[in-house]
Amino acid sequence: MSAKVYIKSFGCQMNAYDADRMADALRRDLALERCDRPQDARVILLNTCSVREKAQEKLFDELGRLRAFKERDPRVRIGVGGCVASQEGERILARAPFVDVVFGPQTIHRVGALLAARQERGAAQVDISFPLVEKFDELPAAGRRGPRAFVSVMEGCSKYCSFCVVPYTRGPEVSRPVLDVLDEVADLAARGTREVTLLGQNVNAYLGADPRGKDADFARLLACVAGVDGIERIRYTTSHPVNFTAALAAAHGEIPELMPQVHLPVQSGDDRVLARMKRGHTVLEYRETVRTLRRARPDVALTSDFIVGFPGETEEQFARTVALARWVGYDGGYSFVFSPRPGTPAASFPDQVPRETQVGRLERLQAELAASAKRLGEALLGSRQQVLVEGPAKKGGLLQGRLPNNRLALFAGPAEPGELRELAVEGLRGGTLRGTLLA
Repeated sequence: MSAKVYIKSFGCQMNAYDADRMADALRRDLALERCDRPQDARVILLNTCSVREKAQEKLFDELGRLRAFKERDPRVRIGVGGCVASQEGERILARAPFVDVVFGPQTIHRVGALLAARQERGAAQVDISFPLVEKFDELPAAGRRGPRAFVSVMEGCSKYCSFCVVPYTRGPEVSRPVLDVLDEVADLAARGTREVTLLGQNVNAYLGADPRGKDADFARLLACVAGVDGIERIRYTTSHPVNFTAALAAAHGEIPELMPQVHLPVQSGDDRVLARMKRGHTVLEYRETVRTLRRARPDVALTSDFIVGFPGETEEQFARTVALARWVGYDGGYSFVFSPRPGTPAASFPDQVPRETQVGRLERLQAELAASAKRLGEALLGSRQQVLVEGPAKKGGLLQGRLPNNRLALFAGPAEPGELRELAVEGLRGGTLRGTLLA
């Protein structure tokens, strides 16, 4: 029986992608097979996220639970990767000396070598450097991912929003060459993938070299990916309003494979708050982007991110955020109270909003977002939608799949994963649709 690796990943879809690629690299380098339970593993890796509050403390709580596995079997190796690892580095070893390897988001391809060095030298290994996109050159071909898969097209962010740690933990924006992306997409398509989601912290800032050495923007990359044989659907996340060009909006009306769904974070609906956040755009500019996109693709479903209770936010400024959400009519969103992240400018801003006020505002915004999503879900009842069959649902003996707008749907078979089928939408429970496959 081969040795196994257990990877627990927190946070964004980029982390989920990195976890999959770590598993590919460890299968190649150390013949480790991925497993679903830490008690079955010889290597246990935590792929961390530092976006939310108290990320460091949550990491050490998790490490405290994992320590027992090593005490039972000293051969077990424990590693910490991701953005908290990038921030904390060797400080992790000071608090948790039983950790064997620490690595950053840009050095996931070196995990096998770090584990080997730990074995040979008898000392913990740390590598949180930023070797640009070397990791994509060094990682093996992706393993089978199923009908849907993620593909990272760029790394890092150069926006430096005042609340965000990503530029410090993942580095500045660096784009992969067009052919590298297409090779990975084509390899996934050959293995049965039908839908790819292109990933980046600021994915629509993509500017990668084409085969002639010239820069290709994100709209052009989307057109190239759409030409890969076997790829039926394309999505992308996360985009930034500043880089949402007219060409990208037009692509939604010109590329059939590009799904009518866009995640477009706004964070606040007030210009003064946006300026303090260093978002680089106004509410009017955001609204115009939405209008341009809807002119190109009227049925596009929009989702967004919001930060409530940013330092200095007044009741009137928060009301403008709710008004913007009502105007857009989002099909969902991620909303959080502001939490100061160590090392970011906003952590030391005056006029921090009291927690009770933050929570009250969050509840009001989430109620607006939920009502909007419910209305859009109910509008689908009685319609026919194309669904990409993913496989069995978690409960009920049903199958599950995604509609073009990225809504999850449950239905009875028979159907095979990867099939694109027509679905009669008949019910709605929570945000999940239910329906019947048509012949």
